[in-house]
Amino acid sequence: MNAAETHETVRWESGMRYQTHIPDAPGPRPGGVFIADRLAWQMNLPTRPQRLVILAEDQFGEIGSKTALGVIRYGRDTIVAVIDSTRAGRNVRDWLGEPYDIPVAATLAETLPARPTALLLGTAPAGGKLPDSWRIIVLDAIQAGMHIRSGLHTFIGDDPEFAAAAAAAGVEITDYRRSPERMEVSSGREHLPGKKVILTVGTDCALGKMSVALELRRAALNAGLAGVFVPTGQTGMMIDGWGVAVDRVISDFLNGTCEWLVEQAEAMGDWIFVEGQGSLDHPAYSAVTLGLIHGCTPQAMVMVHQVGRTHHHGWEETPHMLKPLPGYIRLHEEVAALVAPSVVACVALNTSLLSEGEARREIARTAEETGLPTDDPYRFGGERLLDALRERLG
Repeated sequence: MNAAETHETVRWESGMRYQTHIPDAPGPRPGGVFIADRLAWQMNLPTRPQRLVILAEDQFGEIGSKTALGVIRYGRDTIVAVIDSTRAGRNVRDWLGEPYDIPVAATLAETLPARPTALLLGTAPAGGKLPDSWRIIVLDAIQAGMHIRSGLHTFIGDDPEFAAAAAAAGVEITDYRRSPERMEVSSGREHLPGKKVILTVGTDCALGKMSVALELRRAALNAGLAGVFVPTGQTGMMIDGWGVAVDRVISDFLNGTCEWLVEQAEAMGDWIFVEGQGSLDHPAYSAVTLGLIHGCTPQAMVMVHQVGRTHHHGWEETPHMLKPLPGYIRLHEEVAALVAPSVVACVALNTSLLSEGEARREIARTAEETGLPTDDPYRFGGERLLDALRERLG
């Protein structure tokens, strides 16, 4: 399938499946590739595509495996297998559709005939720590000559046993959440003329802000625009090969780091789609959202919401209920205006819990409720939302 073809696949979000028809994006412009690869080198990130085995033990297809599924859906590496002993014998196409013919294996040993070159840790265990049961898998992978890619909060490369084994085997360990060595506060930098900076924001965490940014970048490229995706989390970094996991940045330097990421992106293209994190009223993750808004100073924001979600993720048994969308829209515009004016230009709905008919009715209802263009870019493509952004930003 070439880059211009449209394919039918089955998209996953929050453990659900549904059909979608979305065109594949053309490759980035040569200049963009050069700049992104140079930045990856500066950030000590791998630049050479690998043959990946993804470890997603006991979670593949669930919300906890969003890193695994995001890398499979959007990444540039070849995925040769997924490890999940509880789903062994199945195939990734059971979740994502026919284009994703990837076996699910019970053990690392079963994947070795496919000649993998790297092991990617594709889930988020409690507390971001490596489960004890994974240690032998990681060690076996290193001894088999495989590089290790991890987005955990605890760094694999700082573990003496893993570091010694990697040195002996001549392989690399990449901890995507390791912060860059830059300690600069925001300078109040203005965007370059002609650059459009859009940030995805949301009513909660883990509802698709990264996917919305990627689908908007895809739509922009298909429309002939110079679209750039700015990764701000470990999964986005694994997909696009550059970026910073901003939830690990010291708070004093968070705004400055976000500002710097946008500056780099402006050298790659004109339409900058920044991956959002957390939510402004999430009891655990509000700080990173605020830093992104004030550091990126977006001219426009896209409000992301999952239909049917009533409480903040991880706080379902507490009084922290989500508010009506118009309130979130006002809140984000008011908070942004403390540093630089911005508008919520459109709404992206995650309708994965609904049938297609229900999804279209909810999209229409939300558009009427908010007065804003609304769509589900996972399901129906990002063109309508991109058109709204182009109309608002010119």
